[in-house]
Amino acid sequence: MLDGVLQEIRARHRFVVTSHARPDGDGIGSALACGQMLRLMGKEAVVVLHDGVPRIYQNLPFAELAIRANEVPANDAVILLECDSTRRTLLNGLDECFLINIDHHLSGRAFADINWIDSTVMATAELVYKLIRRACVPVDHDIATCLYTALMTDTGSFMFAGTNEHTFTVARELVLAGADPAQCARPIYFGHSTAKMRLLGAALSNLHHEGSLSWISVTQDEIKKFQAREEDCEGLVNYALSIFDVQVAIFFRELPDKRFRVSLRSKGEINVSKIAEDFGGGGHKCASGCAIDGPLDRAVSMIIDRLRAESIL
Repeated sequence: MLDGVLQEIRARHRFVVTSHARPDGDGIGSALACGQMLRLMGKEAVVVLHDGVPRIYQNLPFAELAIRANEVPANDAVILLECDSTRRTLLNGLDECFLINIDHHLSGRAFADINWIDSTVMATAELVYKLIRRACVPVDHDIATCLYTALMTDTGSFMFAGTNEHTFTVARELVLAGADPAQCARPIYFGHSTAKMRLLGAALSNLHHEGSLSWISVTQDEIKKFQAREEDCEGLVNYALSIFDVQVAIFFRELPDKRFRVSLRSKGEINVSKIAEDFGGGGHKCASGCAIDGPLDRAVSMIIDRLRAESIL
């Protein structure tokens, strides 16, 4: 399928590269690297993201070239990274486009004109790296920095189950190509806003711990009180997961429409993507998400009951 993707790319000239709404490090880094690959191949390429590049990733190479928009500009093809449907991008106009789907999630779906889904790798960045090498495009410092950041974040700093020798081989090659591990990690783990720290305090004040499960939550009122952005909620769930006897952690974030975005994290023994898929979401074995109707008590009960059915509690 890799060769099929490359064949379609070589046959076209104008590209849009995108990822899911509320993009994470893998979506951002992979998209920026893929866009640059296309430019070095002599193509016209623009990275378009519904929510733009989050603050902690704005120092990445090519981030200033990414466009925040609600619809795709004119193109010959759109490359979608880390999406199980066009709906996940929240971009309008995709139904009329030739679509190339590149994904590594277990919940990945073959919705596009051409689909390359490989759940054996830890990050979409690994697939983009394979594509760049097969295209004979040189992996320079800037591309390596984008891909290393994507790989680092999607593996939980190489902590998530499934990380193996191949993961470190790719990481090593990216470092040899010029990625600086410390420089990549610093803005991600030591670049938080004051608002995020205050929001973390509110979330931890709502911490619940029952057996091998823990969960935290924040409301719209708390988000507004601390003038926090949506991106300030990223990673908060990991603090609940850090409790020594917890195997699964959940973060409930109230949305403006009173629904709740649910982030699920696992230390590896439990496949939380199965839980997320039951509620219309998906993701990784160790990191998945979905959205569910409120109020909070109802949302918590539905998720916890589903986890009880899996004998987690």
